[in-house]
Amino acid sequence: MSGWRARWATLRRSARRVSAITAALVLLASGVVAAPTASAATLPGWLSTRGASIVTASGTPYTIKAVAWFGMETSNCAPHGLWSISLDDGLDQIARMGFTTIRLPFSNECLAAKSSNSINSYVNPQLATLSPLKLMDAFIARAKAHGLSVILDRHRPDSGAQSELWYTAQYSEKRWIDDWKMLAARYKSDSTVIGVDLHNEPHGPACWNCGDPKRDWRAAATRAGNAVLAVNPKLLIIVEGVERQNDGSSTWWGGGLKDAGAAPVSLTVKNRVVYSPHDYPATVHQQSWFSAPNYPANLESLWDANWGYLVRTNTAPVLLGEFGTKYETASDKAWLKSLVAYLAKTKISYAYWSFNPNSGDTGGLVTDDWKTPQKAKLAALAPILTPVKTPAPSPTPSTTPKPSTTPKPTATATPKPSTTPKPTASATPKPTASTTPKPTASPALAATWIPQSAWGEGYVAELSLTASGAVKRWTVSFDAPGTTAVTSAWGMSCAVSGTKVTCTGSDWAASLGAGQSVRVGLQASATAAPKAPKLSVSAS
Repeated sequence: MSGWRARWATLRRSARRVSAITAALVLLASGVVAAPTASAATLPGWLSTRGASIVTASGTPYTIKAVAWFGMETSNCAPHGLWSISLDDGLDQIARMGFTTIRLPFSNECLAAKSSNSINSYVNPQLATLSPLKLMDAFIARAKAHGLSVILDRHRPDSGAQSELWYTAQYSEKRWIDDWKMLAARYKSDSTVIGVDLHNEPHGPACWNCGDPKRDWRAAATRAGNAVLAVNPKLLIIVEGVERQNDGSSTWWGGGLKDAGAAPVSLTVKNRVVYSPHDYPATVHQQSWFSAPNYPANLESLWDANWGYLVRTNTAPVLLGEFGTKYETASDKAWLKSLVAYLAKTKISYAYWSFNPNSGDTGGLVTDDWKTPQKAKLAALAPILTPVKTPAPSPTPSTTPKPSTTPKPTATATPKPSTTPKPTASATPKPTASTTPKPTASPALAATWIPQSAWGEGYVAELSLTASGAVKRWTVSFDAPGTTAVTSAWGMSCAVSGTKVTCTGSDWAASLGAGQSVRVGLQASATAAPKAPKLSVSAS
């Protein structure tokens, strides 16, 4: 990782945006965001619905073109990748790809947390110390500066795994609704936040209009939607489907909306409901329709039956809330081609899963370095995207940041990022908690291993280094069976040889003064993450 770069983009100035500018000035004064210097795309403002269309305040039909950037629903409580890239770099790349909106997953557990983790304080110096809620504020402010709207997605109650219903033993329905009311009030004056996805992927016992208050997702969505609109009547209320439909058919978690036409979600504020199914290819789960003799020609009628009919009959708008693929098999490629054609023809809004490369089931739109575009996927999405050339913010930081001396956190277990929908429970093993590793020392340098994130194809870890005397150069090595490459590192450069990873201090952490502590880190491609490896430290 080379030196620090700050990136800015500007807010449009007009009399109609006094409140937006005031909010931005508050963030600037607090040091959360940098001063904007370049013009960003115009945001659509508050949206509503008309028949099967989403429309702007002037009545112009508007298609939401979103991508998910996940991480705030995991134990990191922060968008993933901020260990490698700056928030502005990620948002800039998303805007350039042609997306207009970010779907931002979060968990109720993270909303209440005091701190996040896995943010590289050298790359994102103004974000690393923020609480998750203030980090959400900063994310939304920077999204606005890059011309991107935001949909807030209550992805999970806790940060461990996706829940079947909208409540659990630890997180009640009241907590769910109260948190939504809090967020609706927090962003009431900011039309960057255009909608709320009430609960991600109801499945299992969740039903549609069955009359059982413990399972009836339609009734729960009505209660929550009305509570949100009582605080901010301008938001879109995004309602996913269920897995098991009333005719006995099953589809993806959150994917079944066959019964919404006859039994719609009816809210006190009209023209606010957008239905949001999820759909995935055979590599995520081998559904019966993938082996049909007429596949992929059978897909359009399937989509029509489960949710597309809402648009074709001009009943209500649809936002395809998740779809994605690693794009490696012929079946997946045929599925994506058919789905993109269907979205283009129907002008249905969508949110691709995901920008992140570390989604175990789908990968992302960038490679493991969080920078290189996945060109084949973007080419497949081209019919529904409009790539734009956004002006690059001027890299003129006001001050040069110094390496963070953040206190060492206790290592915690991190679940596999992104639970993508499966109609049956996934057997993917979850990482188990490891004990906090003890520092390994050379005569002048102590190093502690701090795991951050782990998933099926890689991991992120940091090293906390403390020098007892002056250190001109240092090296740390450790055994990491299954590690194939270090895709990114900060404060050091790393190489893999056999089962051993060797990292040497570089850039701002190349040398340390007596008593100095720094945090450095790496992201690696691997089949398994080292839990508490023995560190071999040398310093001179």
